[in-house]
Formats: sequence, structure tokens, C-alpha cells
Amino acid sequence: EAGISKDGQTREHALLAYTLGVRQIIVAINKMDTAQWAEARFDEIIKETSTFIKKVGFNPKTVPFVPISGFNGDNMLESSKNCPWYKGWNKETKAGAVTGKTLLQAIDAIEPPARPTDKPLRLPLQDVYKIGGIGTVPVGRIETGILKPGMVVTFAPSNVTTEVKSVEMHHEQLTEGLPGDNVGFNVKNVSVKEIRRGNVAGDSKNHPPAAAASFTA
Repeated sequence: EAGISKDGQTREHALLAYTLGVRQIIVAINKMDTAQWAEARFDEIIKETSTFIKKVGFNPKTVPFVPISGFNGDNMLESSKNCPWYKGWNKETKAGAVTGKTLLQAIDAIEPPARPTDKPLRLPLQDVYKIGGIGTVPVGRIETGILKPGMVVTFAPSNVTTEVKSVEMHHEQLTEGLPGDNVGFNVKNVSVKEIRRGNVAGDSKNHPPAAAASFTA
């Protein structure tokens, strides 16, 4: 009840998710066992939640509503016998209607977002390490574009240009890093003092990152 009240955390989370660009959500209604799996209570919460997520910007028809008991595991991985009235969730997608019963099925029904591989490389650095026998290794998450060994990258705003010797993720060598990948990459002839957290790496031959004179927020 507190979560969906006027200043509730659930409302806040829905607004934050939408503001950050999340367009697919699942509403799991927990602790249904404490409400004796009452269908009327479930319907009441759906009605209330649908109203405010619609105001935020989500379309309730694209959102699965799943009654669960996290403590007992009901409707988490397998369909529960405690709510015979529950016929399952359904949601509309670009490919058509999707239905299911459990929270796991709802998670599996999330459509993977399109990765912006066609845009220029942008990789904000989370940290820069000096590793013995290897050298300088910047790490960060690729936001757009593709990072490959042999590519010449430029770091902004420090304006350092260097060649990428190798790209790794989870201690495995990659032939290319894609948007969403958290990678570490070894660079030639650059000391840890020349680049730092917050710098942005880009392909020096394809719209490298540059300083902005102004921006509209």
C-alpha cells in the first residue's frame, strides 16, 4: 500500500525507470499470501498501478501483472495452485500478444533492445589500471559503436590518441566489443597519468568525441 501511495517508492521507481529510457517493465505483486490470494485485492492493485504507470508514460497493455509470493516461491518459477482464479498475464508487443503465468516467463518475454552499433564509438571510462606485464588498461561500458583490437582511439577531453592492442571482457579476449559490454582494453604508449575516469574514448577516424560549446538539457 505504501509503495503505490501518493509519494510511494513504486511510483518513484516507475518514474525513474521511464526517465532513464526503460520502456519495458513487469509489475510483480508480492506477498499475495498475506492477502489470502484474494482476487479482488489483486484486481484492485492492478487498477491502481495501471493508472499511475499510464501517467508516467507506460502503456498498461504492454505490462505483465504477476501475483507472487517471494517468500513461498508462488508463481516465481512455476505456476501456483494457491490462486486457481489466476489465468495468467498477457501483454502486447510489436510481434503480437504474449501470455504466460510466472514471473520467470514474464522476464523471458522482455524484448532485447536494439544495440546502437551503427553510431560512432563512445566509451566513458570507469577506471584506468596499470597491470604488470600488460601496461595501461582503461575499463568502461561501451555505450554506442564497436571497439576492436587495432583500432586507433582518441580520449576526450585529454586529447590522447593511441592504438588498442586487445579488448577483454570477463578475462576473455574479444574480436569486438559491442554496446552494453563492460570491457577492459590494452592501449599502446599511454601512461595511467594521461587518461582518467570520466574521459570518453571514441574512434579517431569516425566522429571522435569533442568538447561541447553548449548543450540543451
